[in-house]
Amino acid sequence: MVITTTVADPREHLYCTFASRYMRDSVPKFLMPERSIPKDAAYQIISDELMLDGAPRLNLASFVTTWMEPECDKLIMAALNKNYVDMDEYPVTTELQNRCVNMIAHLYKAPIREDETAVGVGTVGSSEAIMLAGLAFKRKWQMKRKSEGKPYDNPNIVTGANVQVCWEKFARYFEVELKEVKLSEGCYVMDPVKAVEMVDENSICVAAILGSTLTGEFEDVKLLNELLTKKNQETGWQTPIHVDAASGGFIAPFLYPDLEWDFRLPLVKSINVSGHKYGLVYPGVGWVVWRGKEDLPDDLVFHINYLGSDQPTFTLNFSKGSSQIIAQYYQFIRLGFEGYKHIIENCMENAKVLKEGIEKTGRFNILSKDVGVPLVAFSLKDSSQYTVFQISEYLRRFSWIVPAYTMPPNAEHVAVLRVVVREDFSRSLAERLVSDIEKVLEELDAIPSYAITKTAHVTATANKTANDKPVKSSETETQVDVIKHWKKLVDGRRTGAC
Repeated sequence: MVITTTVADPREHLYCTFASRYMRDSVPKFLMPERSIPKDAAYQIISDELMLDGAPRLNLASFVTTWMEPECDKLIMAALNKNYVDMDEYPVTTELQNRCVNMIAHLYKAPIREDETAVGVGTVGSSEAIMLAGLAFKRKWQMKRKSEGKPYDNPNIVTGANVQVCWEKFARYFEVELKEVKLSEGCYVMDPVKAVEMVDENSICVAAILGSTLTGEFEDVKLLNELLTKKNQETGWQTPIHVDAASGGFIAPFLYPDLEWDFRLPLVKSINVSGHKYGLVYPGVGWVVWRGKEDLPDDLVFHINYLGSDQPTFTLNFSKGSSQIIAQYYQFIRLGFEGYKHIIENCMENAKVLKEGIEKTGRFNILSKDVGVPLVAFSLKDSSQYTVFQISEYLRRFSWIVPAYTMPPNAEHVAVLRVVVREDFSRSLAERLVSDIEKVLEELDAIPSYAITKTAHVTATANKTANDKPVKSSETETQVDVIKHWKKLVDGRRTGAC
């Protein structure tokens, strides 16, 4: 039996990476390769493919931080090999997390003394934070129902249809019914009156959104607290409130200090916030804080000792990086209240410039509000020739990533574009984006529109009476059909399907 071996070309180490055979071989896609390759070749192969990703700073779809100071980058790199769960081995990192929790709790007016330790934890984004808060509400509700000898197998959460998908995940994963207040055209956040009407004895909480993903608008938590307090008094229930402040939690305290949405309201028992959004930290870090110890059931907290000492833990995962925790503390002490305030004020000013520029085109309706997250959500006044989905696609040619989407029930016929203004989105970029939107509109105006033919066809033949006479579609129905057509067409182009 002859055994053959492959001998590496001894001259190969003299070649530059692009002169090596690794640049002409297909990259592994399914099976791990049998042999090693030089580190510079591996780096170049991956680096070259990543060039085809979108530029993070031009990704205007995302609320997530895309820039931090070089000094913080150094701290992050130095901590990449630290597993946060090893609290006994990395006690300083644990202490930094506790300091962040305390600062956030005091920022949200938790009823604790200035030197008192707050109840909260760092999480992997707001998704985990919401899961933990939801579990605490579910367990508290179950314990109360058990003590009263009542059924505890059908919990629900009341919220608006505008909630982020992580709420749907929580409901499905942990078997909680999600009762959603439907939206309507012109009102894209939860109506507190309708929400309280939907509350029943099985409601573990009402979830309010401080900074809707769709339009950036703040929901009226104060009114919700007043209405729910009255209902609790009438029914004897104790339905609490959770505030999902993922986007707005690092905006409201600095821009709207008198706005009551936090622990100043008695029924608000927990709040989550994303450190990787306007907390100004790279993904992914989130935070959840509770009003007090009594709002977090003890039996949800685990105690482990196999890492060196007794450690309480309340997380869904176990291992996670320490870098973002350290980065959050860096931002808190580096910027302070003053720094955060100035940054968010700049974001709002640049959002205003963008909004005014979009309004001047005369083509769009602005759906976002002046009070809320610094973003601009806007819809076309006339979608008969082209839609927001086409505008989004054309803007990609200028490297802008601007999402287009339809509103949730019952406002699906409204399609919008949304631009999130982050710390690193300057006024010059805002002005450039407006200019590029104008170029896209001019280009689309010059293209014969298939949508006109489509609209005529829908109007004439989509709805007919029994004797085959056409029934005129309403303007809204026509708009829905055109939007569906263009959305299907654009999605097909992106996936390669026709």
